[in-house]
Amino acid sequence: MSKSQGSSSNGGLQTALQKPPQELEENIFLFVPNLIGYSRVFLAAASLYYMKQHPITCFILYSISCLLDALDGYFARSLNQATKFGAVLDMVTDRCTTSCLLCYLASAYPQFAVIGMGLISLDLASHYMHMYASLESGSKSHKLVDQKRSKILNLYYSNNKVLFLFCACNELFFLSVYLLAFPRLRDQWWPWVAAVITAPLCFGKQVISVVQMVKAAHVLAEGDLEARRKQGLVGSAGKRGD
Repeated sequence: MSKSQGSSSNGGLQTALQKPPQELEENIFLFVPNLIGYSRVFLAAASLYYMKQHPITCFILYSISCLLDALDGYFARSLNQATKFGAVLDMVTDRCTTSCLLCYLASAYPQFAVIGMGLISLDLASHYMHMYASLESGSKSHKLVDQKRSKILNLYYSNNKVLFLFCACNELFFLSVYLLAFPRLRDQWWPWVAAVITAPLCFGKQVISVVQMVKAAHVLAEGDLEARRKQGLVGSAGKRGD
């Protein structure tokens, strides 16, 4: 072997050794928080299957699904696996499960069906408007709310304990009312106690939803006004050519 061939071979080997190892592409769908999110969907679906005939089984499955909502957030922060997909998965799961439960309550208590419709509409409208307003304002997360914008929403979203307390009590109140729809459970004391304790916080959660919707409307309107300023449309209304 010639010297030139030997040096060329050694140079190629050194170049290969100097190359960094190929990075493994992360699979967002297999992140731990998202796996927990899938289990939430499965448990929620199972609870809906048992909802009509087996209230205790439904109650347990639905409750576990709700509790896992806090667990996936913990793992997302501790493992640095917070993703937009995970946030949307959580949001969609929460909206769907609550809506399904309220739909059942509307059928179990037809005299209060309009209240159930209103609660579903408020929940969907407030969260959709808030998410859209967050995207329009360039916020990295719908949970990042400036205190100047709303002290209530800032406290609600920035303090995980406050967020968990309101969300948990909101769901527990609806679950308690669900259990009371069954005659054999209506004679038990604990669903009544749970309903009475969680009712104020459930009401507070609806107030927060109203605040969230109103603040989101202001953010969207301000964005529209700024866009019209840039287009030179502000103040042009009513002006007519000669």
